Amino acid sequence: MAKAGVMGAGSWGTALALLLHKNGHEVTVWSIDEAEIRMLSEEREHKSKLPGVKLPEDMEFTTCMEKAVKGKDFIVLAVPSTFTRGTARKMAPYVAEGQMIVDVAKGIEEATLMTLSQQIEEEIPQADVAALSGPSHAEEVGRGLPTAVVIGARTKKTAVYLQEMFMNEVFRVYTSPDILGMELGGSLKNVIALAAGIADGMGYGDNTKAALITRGIAEIARLGVKMGGALESFTGLTGIGDLIVTCASVHSRNRKAGYLMGQGKSMQEAMDEVQMVVEGVYSTKAAVKLGEKYGVSLPIINKINEVLFEGKDPKEAVNELMLRDSKTENTALKWKE
Repeated sequence: MAKAGVMGAGSWGTALALLLHKNGHEVTVWSIDEAEIRMLSEEREHKSKLPGVKLPEDMEFTTCMEKAVKGKDFIVLAVPSTFTRGTARKMAPYVAEGQMIVDVAKGIEEATLMTLSQQIEEEIPQADVAALSGPSHAEEVGRGLPTAVVIGARTKKTAVYLQEMFMNEVFRVYTSPDILGMELGGSLKNVIALAAGIADGMGYGDNTKAALITRGIAEIARLGVKMGGALESFTGLTGIGDLIVTCASVHSRNRKAGYLMGQGKSMQEAMDEVQMVVEGVYSTKAAVKLGEKYGVSLPIINKINEVLFEGKDPKEAVNELMLRDSKTENTALKWKE
């Protein structure tokens, strides 16, 4: 049995806390929100974000960061991406040399273009930082539905240890040394999911969504490989796998926000109605900047940026994508003659 601290009591943090508890670990969950901690402690259920999923009596909930971090075998950092750096900075005094921190959020910091693990490493240099990613909606993990994810770490030893901590008969965990590729896939797919949601909201069909998913992963992989990620990460669970589920699932907050925008609502109105952090909105500007920095063409991502922040009509954006100059699908494939 290990001692685990879970930082963040949203749907994903709560679902992973329950998973770890079922695996026999001693779990302490932290949140900055006193009302949230009081609800979890008294009701043993996250009424708004994970309704119907009961939490065990011996799972501890606290607003004391030191209590959730000190002496733990590993920490799960599950706060929204926009709060990752700030939370890591506050955690730093309590983190021991070599203590493992598993980031499970997805995003890119607009100001620095750093992934979440890079932010954590900058704020907590003494930590052993890893990442968990893949097609894994909290609503399904909390209910114990079969799920497969990937643990990325700097060393095989850390990856295998964390694999053992998380894996069970309904939660299959693979390992990878490519944290960068994993994080880029997990962050950028949210932008494509906004596009898929917009298309759904406008009444477009499965053909449209298939095109967005397929050409979307091509954009993500182009940029990711140029930045140093491995192509295999984008063709696996943390790339195309995560992209498919985020573009198609009823649980996807990014798809839902896009759907509402496709029906005519503004970005802010859509985010307010979703009532959860829509990570794709925050990653879009960073993705555009990365494309410019590395000289990579990102037509879908650029159009979503125009819709979100420049007032472009979604229908016009789709028309412009469809009427782009004709080209070959994959430049790596060569004609024989």
